[in-house]
Amino acid sequence: MHQGTDRAAGEEHHEAPPLDAIPRQRRTGEGAPPPARQAPKARDAHEARDAHEARDARKARLRLRMLPTPTGTPFTFGYLLVLVGTSLFMEFADQDTVSAVLRASSTDVAHLGETPLLVLAASALWVVGGLTSPYVIGFALVLTALERRIGGWRTAGVFLLGHVVATLATEIPVGLSVVAGHLPESSLHRLDYGISFGLMASVGALAGLLVPWLRVVVLGGVGAMLLQDLFELSSPLTDWGHPLALLLGVACWPLLRRVVAARGVAIRAHRAPRGVRLPARAPDRR
Repeated sequence: MHQGTDRAAGEEHHEAPPLDAIPRQRRTGEGAPPPARQAPKARDAHEARDAHEARDARKARLRLRMLPTPTGTPFTFGYLLVLVGTSLFMEFADQDTVSAVLRASSTDVAHLGETPLLVLAASALWVVGGLTSPYVIGFALVLTALERRIGGWRTAGVFLLGHVVATLATEIPVGLSVVAGHLPESSLHRLDYGISFGLMASVGALAGLLVPWLRVVVLGGVGAMLLQDLFELSSPLTDWGHPLALLLGVACWPLLRRVVAARGVAIRAHRAPRGVRLPARAPDRR
């Protein structure tokens, strides 16, 4: 008789019912309730606050770009430091010493005939009226804006063009009038210094790089001020030199616009991804 064994009994096959699917594993944090959705009003207020902060940040950056910096506008920044130093000297130094230095820096006919290069450079180191003069603020704003558009060397060239040409154009007729006997010999030793001629040339040059409506505002406001000075004619040489310097800056418009267009193309090409060739942008002919 065949007897069953425990082994035979243990190997009996029992089929289990198939599973419909693999049980889903619980993930970490699955049991936590979903975050509450932000109410529409609170979300709108948050977005409005972010937009307001972004606008304030843009305005702050714009205000900072209006001021000279050592890296962004090195020519204007360095020149402004020199003007601040000479203005402090005028304010606190012995007045006899100040008067002697200013007379030695004057671009009158006598000094131009003896040391023209020295006095042309020295006369541009002083501001009439010192730090309280509006020319200081105008210098900082105008030359900063011009240098950010055309660079430091070109800004220095525009300023120097107005300073030198307007000075010579107003002083040479004085010398000729003295020789002809129309003016006394004392006119050869008049006190003449300051940055106003260079500043006016910079204003004229900058106006050509602005949008049309702002260009009209700048030239109209400055032109009205210069016309008033001409009507009063309190200082004839200076009053005629300012419009001349302004026109010298305006005469630089074609060259400076080409420079700005070339700098814009260079910046765009520098920022473009490698292998992407950008088309050249035509010069602005506003």
